[in-house]
Amino acid sequence: MIHGGAGAIRDPSRYEASLRAIVESGASLLSQGSSALDAVTHCVALLEDDPLFNAGRGAVLNAEGEVLCDASIMDGRTLRAGAAAAIRGVRNPVRLAYEIMQRSGPVLLVGEGAERFARERRLAFESEDYFKTQERIAQLAKAKRRREIALDHSEAAEAKLGTVGAVARDRHGDLAAATSTGGVVNQRAGRVGDSPIIGAGTFADNASCAVSCTGVGEDFIRTSLACTASFFVEFRAMPAEEAAREAIRHLVAKVNGQGGLILVDRQGRCARAHSTPRMLTAAYVGGVARVDTP
Repeated sequence: MIHGGAGAIRDPSRYEASLRAIVESGASLLSQGSSALDAVTHCVALLEDDPLFNAGRGAVLNAEGEVLCDASIMDGRTLRAGAAAAIRGVRNPVRLAYEIMQRSGPVLLVGEGAERFARERRLAFESEDYFKTQERIAQLAKAKRRREIALDHSEAAEAKLGTVGAVARDRHGDLAAATSTGGVVNQRAGRVGDSPIIGAGTFADNASCAVSCTGVGEDFIRTSLACTASFFVEFRAMPAEEAAREAIRHLVAKVNGQGGLILVDRQGRCARAHSTPRMLTAAYVGGVARVDTP
């Protein structure tokens, strides 16, 4: 299951073809025996490459007109995790998060240190122009005129896009989750949201479920929402749909939070829930791809 953000999305149809193609590509990998980790890395990298979404190419610009990306990944079998924050130039931040999980020792690397590690691992880099689109440049200019800081899928934004993520269960029953973002439009330099925070924006545990979140990052950090959803599955024995709904109810009740999540549990049941008007998701279950944008 994958997501492309949650919010007031005026024209969800423009995302449907991309979401369908990417979830089918991930499902094809799983059918060939790939791990859940490989599948979520693959799907999120494709979402990062698509300028429709706020991650990698086409990520939003901060207050200084820069693209700074965050990403994370977690292995439900071992509880290993990797994350990167405030990075420049890395073509696929999720691949950096994967390398951090596999080889660095620390869970989270930031800024120049993360970029140096990416070069050590010979990951692909791109120029600044690769990441910046005319749509994002115009979006930042409008936000500055209004003196606002906004989710790029908020009511005020011209383009309703967002953080991306993927969750998967493979044929061995192993779970994995990954999330990637460019943050929020016109955000203060140095700000980091929930996407690279394990337990807030991303979580996976074979004992419960895999979760990827999108929305107002501070709300998800304050409620540790991805981990909270997993607790509902493991300790309250909730099925996937109920756990997703209860997690979002918790988000709203505690902090009036805005956003959504996708979840796949240990039985392979997929679910989504959101407190925003819409959420962009696609799931591949039982040999059928389904795109949901309401």
